[in-house]
Amino acid sequence: MAEHVIKLPDVGEGVAEAELVEWNVKVGDVVSEDTTLGSVMTDKATVEIPSPITGEVLWLGGKVGDVIAVGSDLVRLKIAGEDRPAAATPRQKPGTTERRAAPPSPPRAAPAPTPPIPATPPAATSPPSAPPSRFSGGAPRPEGEKPLAAPAVRLRAREAGIDLRQVPGTGPAGRITHEDLDAFIARGRTHWGRAVSPARSGVEEVKIVGLRRRIAERMALANARIPHITYVEEVDVTQLEELREALNKEKRQNQERLTLLPFLMRAMVRAIADQPNLNALFDDEAGIVRLHAGVHIGIAAQTPTGLMVPVVRHAEALDLWGCAAEVRRLGEAAKAGTATRDELLGSTITITSLGALGGVASTPIINPPEVAIVGVNKMMVRPVWNGMTFLPRKMMNLSSSFDHRVIDGWEAARFIQRIKALLETPALIFTED
Repeated sequence: MAEHVIKLPDVGEGVAEAELVEWNVKVGDVVSEDTTLGSVMTDKATVEIPSPITGEVLWLGGKVGDVIAVGSDLVRLKIAGEDRPAAATPRQKPGTTERRAAPPSPPRAAPAPTPPIPATPPAATSPPSAPPSRFSGGAPRPEGEKPLAAPAVRLRAREAGIDLRQVPGTGPAGRITHEDLDAFIARGRTHWGRAVSPARSGVEEVKIVGLRRRIAERMALANARIPHITYVEEVDVTQLEELREALNKEKRQNQERLTLLPFLMRAMVRAIADQPNLNALFDDEAGIVRLHAGVHIGIAAQTPTGLMVPVVRHAEALDLWGCAAEVRRLGEAAKAGTATRDELLGSTITITSLGALGGVASTPIINPPEVAIVGVNKMMVRPVWNGMTFLPRKMMNLSSSFDHRVIDGWEAARFIQRIKALLETPALIFTED
């Protein structure tokens, strides 16, 4: 028998190391050619590592969460053949693309053994007429009877939320003592006789790995290095909602149903045409701001494994329905874990939205090296004064953050005010520049 060493392959151009996010095998498993051994992550893409040969797993080169250098030993297999070590770098599994790995499932506990059922029931050992416990369930005194207890006992019961009518008393004339109250609490009873949840003291340790760790690193970097300025403005989207509903009624069968996002994307494209410095990436180490002609909008999407930002490329060249189709396609790919590396990188400005959970306002964190992020909050019907009376209007706040090192407050306000004007008079979105 021989030993075969599988090394971590080059999983991306310029990538020197990758994080181990999943093992699909364990020591002692027999694997065949193309069996997925595990998955590693670089940036926001996850790559499966297949076995190039059949053999038995002798050794695994790390634990989930470890960062492994490209070219390092990843797995050692025992294979049939001469007794000499061999090394190989696996190719990417045929027919697979970079994907989002699901977190490994925890091992299942073995079921507890079922005790044998005796052939005949055991003989009764207690007398049939044994008196019930004085703490058996139910009200211990007739309806309307006032419980007897000292003021100190009543105070303790009131602070504990206990109804003394439910506490059996063992003192003279059924008086409730401190000992009766202690026994009642020990039995797990509370106000109106409901059960008290037992105290829990366990601590579960969850290692931050994979996408969650990448998010943590990027958020810490953004918060530490970027001085944020957040600007909140309310927008009257009543006309926009009327137009959206009308367009959805008239849409062709092959067109996507419009949400608010495509309108916002088109409004951002129009606003960026006036302020191209908002569609930029800031290389703070080199001291260079790179203004991009193409508007590549990242759409923050919540997935089962964490927050991902698929990118709608060249939004300036897409109409409303084109934007809607790309948002749907990329959102589904991100949630299914099939989004490619190229679909998750290269944004120049980002939209973040919490949908129905959007709240009144938020403070979004910039996706570095971008310089701006536009946050969408929940839409609500509110009374708005028109100068003569209050009218019900559909209102929504935009909470947007900007990199104050390169974007001044006045520029940020001007950008959002332009978007507000376009959304409040949506016909302007369709006019030519």
